[in-house]
Amino acid sequence: MRKKLFLLTLLFAATATSFGQTTTTENKGDFILVRNQNGQTLGYAPNSGVKILTINGLAFKDLNKNGQLDTYEDWRLPVEQRAQDLAKQMSVEQIAGLMLYSAHQAIPGAGGRFGASTYNGKPFAESGAKSSDLSDAQKKFLLEDNLRHVLITTVENPGVAAAWNNNAQAFVESIGLGIPVNTSSDPRHGYDSYAEFNAGARGKISKWPGTLGIAATFDPAIMKKFGEIAATEYRAMGIATALSPQIDLATEPRWSRFDGTMGEDPDLATDLAKAYVDGFQTSTGKDEIKNGWGYKSVNAMVKHWPGGGPEEGGRDGHFGYGAYAVYPGNNLKDHLQPFTEGAFKLNGATKMASAVMPYYTVSYKQDTKNGENVGNAFNKYIITDLLRNKYGYDGVVCTDWGITGDVQAVDLFQGKSWGVEKLTIAERHYKVIEAGCDQFGGNNVMKPVVEAYQMGVAEHGEAYMRKRFEQSAIRLLRNIFRVGLFENPYLDPQEAEKVVGSEEFMKAGYEAQVKSIVLLKNQNKTLPLKKQLKVYVPQRYSPASKDWFGRETPEKWDYPFSLDVIKNAFEIVETPEAADFALVGIESPQGGVGYNRDDLTKGGNGYVPISLQYGDYTANDARATSIAGGSPLETFTDRNYKGKTVTARNNYALKMVNDTKAKMPNKPVIVVIDASNPMIPAEIEKSASAILLHSGVQTQACLDIITGAFEPSGLLPFQMPMDMKTVEAQKEDVPRDMQPYKDSEGNIYDFAFGLNWKGVIKDKRVAKYKK
Repeated sequence: MRKKLFLLTLLFAATATSFGQTTTTENKGDFILVRNQNGQTLGYAPNSGVKILTINGLAFKDLNKNGQLDTYEDWRLPVEQRAQDLAKQMSVEQIAGLMLYSAHQAIPGAGGRFGASTYNGKPFAESGAKSSDLSDAQKKFLLEDNLRHVLITTVENPGVAAAWNNNAQAFVESIGLGIPVNTSSDPRHGYDSYAEFNAGARGKISKWPGTLGIAATFDPAIMKKFGEIAATEYRAMGIATALSPQIDLATEPRWSRFDGTMGEDPDLATDLAKAYVDGFQTSTGKDEIKNGWGYKSVNAMVKHWPGGGPEEGGRDGHFGYGAYAVYPGNNLKDHLQPFTEGAFKLNGATKMASAVMPYYTVSYKQDTKNGENVGNAFNKYIITDLLRNKYGYDGVVCTDWGITGDVQAVDLFQGKSWGVEKLTIAERHYKVIEAGCDQFGGNNVMKPVVEAYQMGVAEHGEAYMRKRFEQSAIRLLRNIFRVGLFENPYLDPQEAEKVVGSEEFMKAGYEAQVKSIVLLKNQNKTLPLKKQLKVYVPQRYSPASKDWFGRETPEKWDYPFSLDVIKNAFEIVETPEAADFALVGIESPQGGVGYNRDDLTKGGNGYVPISLQYGDYTANDARATSIAGGSPLETFTDRNYKGKTVTARNNYALKMVNDTKAKMPNKPVIVVIDASNPMIPAEIEKSASAILLHSGVQTQACLDIITGAFEPSGLLPFQMPMDMKTVEAQKEDVPRDMQPYKDSEGNIYDFAFGLNWKGVIKDKRVAKYKK
């Protein structure tokens, strides 16, 4: 009888009153909620073994199941005090697991980019598992390796993500000290160019321009709004840490990660970084727990310290051929500014970004203390002396993914242990810890972290290493405590479906898309156009290619826009002759990665130019000797590519634009550029009557500019170079040092340039940032 009454009480909600305090209990099925009238709401799984302790009428979770209220379980106490208490209770193995950040996890792990997972020993499709179930690998690293930080990638839908979160939280709540999972995500609000925006439409998640696109609005308020909305959607899916923003200063125009940045100007990037982090981290009203942190907060992991932008020749640090960041202009200070004056000096109550990720690169000759040229996360000067001591940063420092692994060649996507390739995996872990980092990105196994601890004991003694491990544990635990996960990590999957991609959020994202579009050219006021004109849309050609993981994509012909969306505004015709105008969609030149094995077979060193033009480019003006070089995987140090020739992979775009103009010499040709990098406009500008540039928007956003539904307001957050000679002459670490292109209308495609219907935009944004 007592058992029946207890179950009925949980089902319909129970109320208990003691010492003037009231708690209510509600059974949500997979979890139970206990609401303190004057305190935090608690959530726990009914089968996790967690009990509720009632003290002076207030409810607390007995996470370690010892029958008493420990300091870390007391939500009334300061976060720092709770984190210190829990760190002291943790074993070395538990702290080692806390210092891990998982490899990429798809939900469900049914195959694809990051591989397939097994469920009870079977592939997902054969297992009978739910999409929200934990995979075998996830159960293993949570249980055996004590891992508590999980990076998720694709999710089936928001409800599945929330249900997976509940399963993961219930699993870890039942073991050890009950430390919750802190789930993270890389940016996931990118656009679908083929989707149609409808003011009443919902989506899987709100769609925004890429980060570079938001930068083109020159409006920190839009960036902050993005952060607030994205954080709300993240928390609805169980994501409490964002592996963003990328606040590298984009001073090297050829870098493949240029489009993830906030542009090349330090002042603009600083203001946008501050707004982004404030938006993500700040909770208000009933959602706030303390000091701006709370249930709508998402920890922001700013990246990449001390700035990943100045890659020599534009080659990226994911590969050995791009291991070096160089500073020919002696300009490290501009690259630090978005961190030190932006992310570390917030306007909001959280005050500072809660986590930092160093980049893979060797910041060449920047270690003025020890003279080490090793990857940033291995460098004690870069992490401890500069970041922690000089700039007073005591948050989490997490390595980029996979830096402790081995690598067999400079062009293979494997480990990224630049400068320490000859160390063992355990020795690399130890060097990272000694440098001042707290966490290992992409590592699922605690064994090498424990081995690193033992190395430290041998060198410094047990007391030193125990203190060092607890120091990192406290930093990591703060970020879990502050967002309320210890009290209630559980979610309502149905609520997640309502919140994520809501009408309100979709509308805000779409408005930002429109505001991010830059009108570069509008010859004779070609735009706006009347609706229902006849339009010719040429197909584009994409040659076969391979991604970083070696997976091949076959060649294809496709339309660069959604024809269904275009049909809502114009009549599509099959030939240029039948059209009133042409709409040509191209991507900025894909000029290579700066390395090609074919060059080795010709007796070269493998290094080739990265081009920002479509046509053949020979690097006659490149530097004769590289600034940096040297790897155990190579027998030389000079990585120069002077005199070598490359052609952009998507060079068909050049033919596409110019041939269309040749077929329609007296009709408008509207060119829309999806820009990942700056480019050389000279190749296509004269064939275009109007040019729109964006960094990730839907077809409809472009049409709303073309038809005049919205007036263009975007500004270039970077320079568009006159030619490749000025690209070779610019210094990788210096912003805005190229000769910008001047078009046939006399306009200069410089930083902060853009047109509206009246002409060149000269407003407060331009006055503030174009100094």
